[in-house]
Amino acid sequence: MLKSSNKVETNVYALEIGIDAEAFEKAQDKAFNKQKNKIQLPGFRKGKVTRKVAEKFFGTAWLYEDALDLLFGDAVEEAVKEAGLDMVGTKSADVKEIGKDGVEMTVEIFVKPEIEITEYKELKATKQKVDATEEEIEEKIKSLVERNARLVAVEDRAAQEGDITVIDFEGFVDGVAFDGGKGENYELTLGSGQFIPGFEEQVVGHSIGEEFDVNVKFPSEYTPELADKDAVFKIKLHEIKVKELPEVDDEFAQDAADCDTVEEMKKNLKDEIKAQKESQNERDIEAQLLEKLAENVKGEIPEVMFENEINGQIRDIDYRLSMQGMNFETYLQYTGMTIEMYKEQAMPQAEKNVKIRLALEKIAELESLDATEEEIEAEYVKFAAQYGMEVDKIKEVVPVDGLKADMLKEKAIKFVRDNAKVTTARKPRAKKEEAKEEAAE
Repeated sequence: MLKSSNKVETNVYALEIGIDAEAFEKAQDKAFNKQKNKIQLPGFRKGKVTRKVAEKFFGTAWLYEDALDLLFGDAVEEAVKEAGLDMVGTKSADVKEIGKDGVEMTVEIFVKPEIEITEYKELKATKQKVDATEEEIEEKIKSLVERNARLVAVEDRAAQEGDITVIDFEGFVDGVAFDGGKGENYELTLGSGQFIPGFEEQVVGHSIGEEFDVNVKFPSEYTPELADKDAVFKIKLHEIKVKELPEVDDEFAQDAADCDTVEEMKKNLKDEIKAQKESQNERDIEAQLLEKLAENVKGEIPEVMFENEINGQIRDIDYRLSMQGMNFETYLQYTGMTIEMYKEQAMPQAEKNVKIRLALEKIAELESLDATEEEIEAEYVKFAAQYGMEVDKIKEVVPVDGLKADMLKEKAIKFVRDNAKVTTARKPRAKKEEAKEEAAE
C-alpha cells in the first residue's frame, strides 16, 4: 500500500510503502513451505518440522527476509501504479519496520525522464542515386548460374582445388579424439576456406577410396581447448564432384528466371537491383534521421535505463544462442570477453537506443499521435498470421500497452521521415575531371 510519494531529486521518487500484517504472515507461510524440505531438526524427519517448531530453533525473524523478497516486487509495482509514475528502475530500499505487524519501507525509484527534443522536423538526410550497373547485373546472372549448376561425379583423377569432395573425418589431439571433430559424408569444397588453414590443401591430390592423415595446427583465436594445438585428422575420401555450369541463353532464362529471353531476364534483374537499392536507401535515411534525433535529445537520463537496455540485449542474445545449444556465457568465452568488457563495448549503442526511444515517445506526445482500436486489432491479426497462432493467444503474450507503444514509435518514425529534407548525394567526380580542373587553375 502506498503511503506517500515524494520527488527527492531529478528523476528519483521516494515511495513510502506499507505491507499489512495479514499479507506478511501469508508470505512467511509461503517462504517456510519453500524451505521446509531442507530443514532437519533433532527428533523430526527431514521436511516434517512445523513452522512453529522451526521458529523456536531459528527465532521468529528467520523468515522475514525471504517473505519480503516474495512481496517486494508486487508491492513496489502496486505503489508505483497508485502514484501514477513511470518507473525505469529501483535505486534503493530501506526497511524501517518489519515484524508481526507487517512491513514499513522506503523505496527510491528512478522514473522515466522528462526530455526535450530540440529539432525533429525538416531533419536533413542524404540518399544515393539508384541505378544498376552492367557489372551488378552480371553478378546476379552469375549467382543464378551457380544456383542452377549440375554436380557431376569425377572418377578418373585426383582431387583438385575447386572440387566438391565427400569425406569422412575425425580429429585427434595427442592421440585423443575431441568433441566436434568428427563428420561423415561431409561435402567440402576445396579452396573454400571452410576448414582451418592447411586442411583443404592436404586433401588435394588424393583419389576416391583413399584413407590418409591431414596434419594441422589450430589458430590461436580458436576455442580455448584447442587453440595453438597440433591435430591429426583421419580422412576417407568417398566422392569427387565438379559443378557443370549451364550456358546463359534463352532456355536458361526460361528455366532459371521465368523469362522468355536473356534480355527480359536482364531487365528484370536490373529492376530487382534498383528495388533493393531503394530499400537500402530508405534504411540508410531512417538510420541518419534516428542518429540526429539521438543527438537532439536534451535531458538528464538515469544511468539505469542504459543498463536495462544492455541487459535486454544480453537476454535476446542468450535466447537466440539457446536455439543453437549455446548460452551467453559460452559466447563470451569464445570471444575472449568478460561481461564487464561486453557491457563497456555495448554502452555507446545502448545510450543511443535509449535516446532514440525517448525522442520518438516525445514526438508521439507532441504531435498527438495515436493508435486506434482498429489499428491495434489489425496489428494483432498480422502477428497471428505471422506466427501461425490464434489472435486471442497472441493477445495473451503481447500486452496491448507494449504493442501500442511500439506502434506509436513507428508512427513517430514515419512522421519524422515524412517531414525530413532528403537530398541525393552527388556522384564523386572522376579523377580525370579533377586533374583537368587543377591544370586549368
